[in-house]
Amino acid sequence: MGIFDKLKNLVNKKAIAQEKELEEVYDKGLKKTREEFVSKLSLLGIKYTKVNEEYFEELEDLLISADIGVNTVFKFMERLRKRVKEEHIENTETLTEVIVDELFIIYVNNESLTTKVNEQENGPTVILMVGVNGVGKTTTIAKLAYKYKNLGKKVMMIAGDTFRAGAVEQLKIWADKTESLFYGRDNTDPAGVIYDGLEIAKKENADMVFIDTAGRLQNKVNLMKELEKINKVIERIIPGAPHETLLVIDAATGQNGIMQAESFKEITNITGIVLTKLDGTAKGGIVLAIKESVDIPVKFIGLGEKMTDLQTFDIEEYIYGLFKDMIK
Repeated sequence: MGIFDKLKNLVNKKAIAQEKELEEVYDKGLKKTREEFVSKLSLLGIKYTKVNEEYFEELEDLLISADIGVNTVFKFMERLRKRVKEEHIENTETLTEVIVDELFIIYVNNESLTTKVNEQENGPTVILMVGVNGVGKTTTIAKLAYKYKNLGKKVMMIAGDTFRAGAVEQLKIWADKTESLFYGRDNTDPAGVIYDGLEIAKKENADMVFIDTAGRLQNKVNLMKELEKINKVIERIIPGAPHETLLVIDAATGQNGIMQAESFKEITNITGIVLTKLDGTAKGGIVLAIKESVDIPVKFIGLGEKMTDLQTFDIEEYIYGLFKDMIK
């Protein structure tokens, strides 16, 4: 075997190992949802061997309880009934495969979805992080910093949540832990802090800049004005930035998380969603509900507390992670 073939085999083995590792992370992270949702779906298949109206009604309730979202469920059920009729499906076992298929289709929706971050070849890639307090925004920044540091990037964090007690210090601790550059000042205008921080990021040739922001959604008008000002400042220092505005949502909040997504979409240009704490809830269906409600792709999901547990979202791994016990 020549050196090229050996290298090719090595690359293939590494790819297979990484794929298996990713599969295991999704498997473990979606365990609660799978046990709750799929076990009920299996029982439904035992209770009804034939597809009938009672089966459809119970399936509808089950999907809503998994926090897939009422509108999404209604649309999904409509598609399902249509396929049952067209394909003359009679038994519930065959229908399970169609359910998996349709959930995938309803997320993708004939679009070319990308979970890739809009990284810049020249100059810093600026990522603005938004979301209400308590959703895991700061730790998400830390996990993203860790991810990019491991890819050989020079990372910087800027503390734009300047008035919340301890917020600047908390981000500074994470910057130190991940060996990232840091800039922040307490009790001062966030736009001014971000301006100074971005100037430093340019001088230091940072590759990735993560900007934390306040999460006070109670007064949307004030937050909108603040984010508008921040966006103008960022654009002035680095034309075309921010390159991503990621909204962080706690998956466990369910429908409340969807309301947050709708509210933030009204006040700023969200390019992607980060769903945290997906491993800690049985309501993993929120992934489908959010995409359907606000039409913004989920870019990252948190499947555990470790730094490596923040994963780039993969719809196929997600669907498999939910239904693996039913796929024969």
